[in-house]
Amino acid sequence: MSEIISNNYLECLLKSWSIKPTESISWFNNLRNQAIDRVSTQKLPAKRDEEWRFTDISPLARLPYQPSQAECRLQAHDIEHLCLKEAENRLVFVDGYYSPELSRITDHTALVAGNLPDFLSTHSAILESHLGQYAQYEHNVFAALNTAFLRDAALIIVPKNTTINEPIHLLFIAAQSEVTSYPRCLLVAETGSQVTIIEDYVSLQKATYITNSVTEISLAANAHVQHIRVQRENTQAFHLANCAVSLARASNYQSISVSLGSRISRYNLDVHLTDEAAECVIDGLTLISDHQLADTHTCIDHIKPNGTSHQQHKCIVDGSAHAVFNGKIMVRPHAQRTNSSQSSRNLLLSSTAQVDTKPQLEIFADDVKCAHGATVGQLEQEEIFYLESRGLSEAAARNLLTYAFGAEIIRRIPVTSLRQQLEQAVLNQTQSNE
Repeated sequence: MSEIISNNYLECLLKSWSIKPTESISWFNNLRNQAIDRVSTQKLPAKRDEEWRFTDISPLARLPYQPSQAECRLQAHDIEHLCLKEAENRLVFVDGYYSPELSRITDHTALVAGNLPDFLSTHSAILESHLGQYAQYEHNVFAALNTAFLRDAALIIVPKNTTINEPIHLLFIAAQSEVTSYPRCLLVAETGSQVTIIEDYVSLQKATYITNSVTEISLAANAHVQHIRVQRENTQAFHLANCAVSLARASNYQSISVSLGSRISRYNLDVHLTDEAAECVIDGLTLISDHQLADTHTCIDHIKPNGTSHQQHKCIVDGSAHAVFNGKIMVRPHAQRTNSSQSSRNLLLSSTAQVDTKPQLEIFADDVKCAHGATVGQLEQEEIFYLESRGLSEAAARNLLTYAFGAEIIRRIPVTSLRQQLEQAVLNQTQSNE
């Protein structure tokens, strides 16, 4: 059922908006007002909509949760197990609200890192030119809702020709139940800069709630960004996310996305190669079981010549879980000499597991090199037999092969402590009884 999102959601939105103090920055106010106007004209997506035909989010219509409140009671010791020792800079948001007590910003005179409202006056020009310019909300009700509620947000600006050697950890913690939080990230990598960002979503309890996040990333000429995104919320949660990336001339964007949690999750990644010789590498892993539903939609848009993109997405699905992957590669008429490849590989561990995969190529140029492929299957009996012949039990052989299938993506994460955490999570989830 596709209902206009004007009853509970919009009433909640307007009520929340009316009690917030008026911002002194006019363009920021206008951005949120425009988003509110768009929410009132849109509908919740339904399975009859082509982009959502494999993903039923009708349970969300029965969860008109109020926005979360700034009620952080966490102490530093509560999140020690979530911190990454390699990350000297850490921004922590609890239920969408910035927590300066839990965050850590080292004295890095070149780097701008912190909570968005703290920079609205000092960096107004650069924020106005980037914030809300990439994640389009005109036809995306979840991005519109996030923009309407925009207040606290993770802001990273890497100045020209600056290299940040240590990763920056953006930690988003869900602590309240039956609320909706609206995390937001903006990363601006100026000309010749280099940075690694870890966008990490976690929960501290088994509770039902909604996370609705938006991330915008802008790479200027010759900038290099490595973006690691981890979604490991509890399996009662709902996670809806949009990420939009803009690449300028000869810039390089590398993304690794790992989705383990949530009852229903949807991740939209839109990458626009807006100038010549831009490059991106997009890797993803979905690992779900029981009755989880995980939907990943990506679009890589080659707009100018000599662009390069490579994508590999893997799904491991157990129980009665359902994974969806829709990957579109667009090559526009002037994007000659594009080199692009896409691979979707999917592993079913039970007879009731389900995968829907749809790789797409839309090519409007004639001098290109493009390829895509998709596979859905189970573990190879020959491989299981080979490991059994080396002394492993059948269960151990299956566990090892399943772990290796997912670990191929995890091993590409350059942050050792995070890689070890995720390897252990994959190992735990792929173990079956001997």
